[in-house]
Amino acid sequence: MDLGLKGKVAVVMASSRGLGKAIALEFAKEGAIVVLASRRKQALEEAAEEIRNAVDGAEVHCQSCDMSKEEDIASLFEFIEDKTGRVDILVNNTGGPKSGGFTEVEDADWYGAFEQNLLSYIRTSRAVLPYMKKQQSGRIVNVSSSSTKEVIDGLILSNTFRAGMVGFAKTLAREVAKDNIMVNTVGPGRIMTDRIIELNEIAAERQHTTVEEVAEKSAAQIPIGRYGEPEEFAKTVVFLASSANSYLTGQSLVIDGGLLKAL
Repeated sequence: MDLGLKGKVAVVMASSRGLGKAIALEFAKEGAIVVLASRRKQALEEAAEEIRNAVDGAEVHCQSCDMSKEEDIASLFEFIEDKTGRVDILVNNTGGPKSGGFTEVEDADWYGAFEQNLLSYIRTSRAVLPYMKKQQSGRIVNVSSSSTKEVIDGLILSNTFRAGMVGFAKTLAREVAKDNIMVNTVGPGRIMTDRIIELNEIAAERQHTTVEEVAEKSAAQIPIGRYGEPEEFAKTVVFLASSANSYLTGQSLVIDGGLLKAL
C-alpha cells in the first residue's frame, strides 16, 4: 500500500528516544521529511543521525523543545517555517507524568502534569492548524496511554490528563473535519520502552521482587504473550497520519496485544 507520505512534512514531538524515535524512523522510511523535537539537544541530534544512517537519503531536521514551555513551542514552529514552510503531520507525544496515587501527588505535580500532558498538546495543535487549514489537509495523531480506556492503579495523573486529552482531540476532530484534517489518538499498552522499564522497576520495589519477575508476569497477562515493540506501535501511527487514512478521525485506539478487557 502506498501511504502517500513521500515529501510530506511530519513533526514528531518527544522523538529523541522510545516511541517518538520509532515513529520518526517509520516516517523516514516512507519518504517523509521529518522534524524531530525533544528537550535533550544531544540525544535529539544523535537520534536524527541514527535515522539518516538507517534510511538512505532521509531528510531529517531537529530542534530542541520543552513541550511544557509555550515559548519553546513558538520557537519550534518558527524553525519549521524556516526549514520547510509547511506541516502536513503532527505527532503529539510526551513522557508520562509522575507516578503515584492520590495521596502521593501534590498541587505542583497536578500543574506539571497538566502542562506536560494536556496543555502542550493544545498548544502544538493551535500552532499547526493554520498550516493545515491553508493546505486543506492535515493529520494530527496524539500519543496517549492505555489508561484512556482502563485506568492504571498508581498513575492518577496519567489517568486524569490523558483522558482529558482524548476529550480535547475528539472535539477538535469534529471541528476541523471540514478542512480534511484528521485527528486521532493512539495509546500504547505494554510496549518495550524506557517508561515501561521504569514502571516495572517501581512495581518490583513495591512487591519486593525482581524486575525480571514483574516483566514475566506482566507479559503473561497479554493474550499475544509478549510486550510490543516500538516499531509495531509506530506503524499504526504512520498509517493514521497518511493519506491512506481518508475517513478515520476522532478515534482513540489502544495498541496493546489484546491486554485490555474494556470494550
